[in-house]
Parts: sequence; C-alpha cells; structure tokens
Amino acid sequence: MKKLFFAMMLAAMSTAANAKSANDTLVVTTTPQMHCANCENKIKNGLRFEKGVKDILTSVENQTVTIVYNPAKTDRKKLEAAFPKFGYKARELKKGEKVERDMNEQCDNM
Repeated sequence: MKKLFFAMMLAAMSTAANAKSANDTLVVTTTPQMHCANCENKIKNGLRFEKGVKDILTSVENQTVTIVYNPAKTDRKKLEAAFPKFGYKARELKKGEKVERDMNEQCDNM
C-alpha cells in the first residue's frame, strides 16, 4: 500500500512539474509607447484577466511588455488582439530587437 501511495505521489509531482514548464513567453512593444507607471498599470490591468496569462512584466525604459502565458489556454495572436481593448497596439519583438524610446510623444494616462 505504501509503495502504491508513493508511486501515485511521484506521478502527481512529475505532472505538476511538467505543467509549470508548459508556459510560453511573448515579448511585445506597444503603440503608443509607455511613458510612466500609469501606462504600465493600464497595460497590466488590461491583460490581467485575459485567459491563460500567468505573469506580466513591463519596462518603460526598454519599451517592452513580457507576457508569460499557458499556450493550452491562449496564443500569441489572441494576446496581441487584447491590446486595442485598452488603447494600445502590440507588435511582437524579434529576439534581440531593441525599441528606441520616443521622448517627444505625449503621455495620455496622466
């Protein structure tokens, strides 16, 4: 009985470990650009309730939004399509691509 219980626990733990590693990451830049904490919060609050989103990291300095998501529940196109709901357009960044910050653009989130 103990061996059966141990085997079941081991199988459950390995399944949970596989579920955690099943997440994918999407890095986008936005139009208009982010300028302040209010811009970051607007994006985070807009994406927070999208199905499958696990974590959202924003960087005003690098002009990036990094989204960790479960590909079984959503995909890149659906996540990019969510941005217009809160006033932005999203464009996926290629690996190593940098975005230059436009210092002349005005912030609308004040």
